[in-house]
Amino acid sequence: MKIATFNINNVNKRLANLLAWLERAQPDVVCLQETRTSDALFPASALEAAGYGAVWTGERTWNGVAILARGGTPVPTRRALPGDPDDHQARYIEAAVGGVLVGCLYLPNGNPQPGPKFAYKLAWFDRLIAHAADLLAADVPAMLAGDYNVVATDLDIYRVKPRTADALQQPQTKAAFRRLLDQGWTDAIRALHPDARIYTFWDYLRDAWGRDAGMRLDHLLLSPRLAPRLAAAGVDREVRGEPGASDHAPAWITLA
Repeated sequence: MKIATFNINNVNKRLANLLAWLERAQPDVVCLQETRTSDALFPASALEAAGYGAVWTGERTWNGVAILARGGTPVPTRRALPGDPDDHQARYIEAAVGGVLVGCLYLPNGNPQPGPKFAYKLAWFDRLIAHAADLLAADVPAMLAGDYNVVATDLDIYRVKPRTADALQQPQTKAAFRRLLDQGWTDAIRALHPDARIYTFWDYLRDAWGRDAGMRLDHLLLSPRLAPRLAAAGVDREVRGEPGASDHAPAWITLA
């Protein structure tokens, strides 16, 4: 089973890019973030024609997440992250696919910080950690994949800026990600590439792609029931360099 996560940065605007990558890479499961469309305008028919069933939760203009399955349709179990019934941002969806419980997430960016957006980011992270603990307690093969908007280690960014104000690099953000891993989740890409500089995001500004000034923001975390099946992991970097590309590239794993 090949599972990928891809911040598509507007699924309708970049539908041709997505379909071309799906045909080439043939992933079995895909977690999409920043679909940036209402539920009614999600391109389900085009994806179905390409061989993928989908479940999604959308939000007009902003956010939006979806899970795709090749040759089938995911069975949704959640369409929102528990813990705050007043939070209506479309940032989490969860479904069963091929015997794996897949959580697809788009964690808040948090900029500018300090401020309410950063407070929301940390509160959302706390809710994710609580839900992740429940998934582990259920003892099922589970994964949490998506755009975490966190630079976890110095290897995950082209240049470390110790005094940066960027919410993605704050000590509180890094500590929250570490708390999640310490529950027992495995960072799949880092597990197989412990010393490599691997990026999944290159800003549109300042020729970041041309300079390879990237960051690894997109992660696939595996539960203890799933981690022993990890066989390969990587990033389809070339997708970022295509015309009209998202500022992210797909990250993927294969499971035995």
